[in-house]
Amino acid sequence: MFARVIKSAITSPRLVLISTRNCSAFTQVTEKDGIREIRLNNEKTKNSLSLQMMNNLISDITRDENNETLRAIVLSSTGNVFSAGHNLKELTKESGPEHHKAVFTRCADLMLAIMNSPVPIIAKVDGLATAAGCQLVATCDIVVCSERSKFSTPGANFGIFCSTPGIALARAVPRMQASYMLLTGLPIDAKEAKNSGLVTDVVPKEELDARVEEICEAIKHKSRSVVELGKKFFYAQLNFDVKTAYDLGAQTMVSNLKMKDGAEGIQSFVEKRKPKWSHKN
Repeated sequence: MFARVIKSAITSPRLVLISTRNCSAFTQVTEKDGIREIRLNNEKTKNSLSLQMMNNLISDITRDENNETLRAIVLSSTGNVFSAGHNLKELTKESGPEHHKAVFTRCADLMLAIMNSPVPIIAKVDGLATAAGCQLVATCDIVVCSERSKFSTPGANFGIFCSTPGIALARAVPRMQASYMLLTGLPIDAKEAKNSGLVTDVVPKEELDARVEEICEAIKHKSRSVVELGKKFFYAQLNFDVKTAYDLGAQTMVSNLKMKDGAEGIQSFVEKRKPKWSHKN
């Protein structure tokens, strides 16, 4: 029962990749020591979340995601703009409502791919994240940004209210902060983003890589299977009332202790030694 409730609360139908062309024109992927970095790489469109870009991101995030050697994913970008959000050229009247629906459906697929990923996903932001780009940031598990970074949801300025970006935004920051950003379109700076809970940490640009590496190293010292269990339940419990959340939380803790790494963690604490994780579910 518990497994069915958790699964239905956070999963979506299996994502199917729409055909892509020249992935390197949109994203660059590197992987080292269990950390996969996915770099948005289309400065010409300010790393806009076009259908092609979203296809690539979903593919890059979900590829080989159950490989036990994968421990965390970092989303970064080239240029001064992390992401300008949707490519408005794909949202003209001529492109038609069916294409518009495909764009927003694919965006939802991307956000769910981040939430459903078995490993933590960290946004490394150095620059402006706006509209659906801000939505992308708000959906990540951890966000570290440089002091020059800014965040906004200015869709209303262009006649299209940031309704879907607001879903992620309202779940990351207090209501008054979210409504301010959505209704005015005005940007907030890195300090304001930190104070409102949109980002985890703010550091000087030259310290950005080191801070993200520090976070990744902390994650790598944990059991992958335990982190996966915890992440799934964390997002699932957000949909429940407090009583239900505690009931399912207790079941999750019991399930955690039944896991090989759960037992190993407790035993290593008792024996005052470092745990030897299996990273298996």
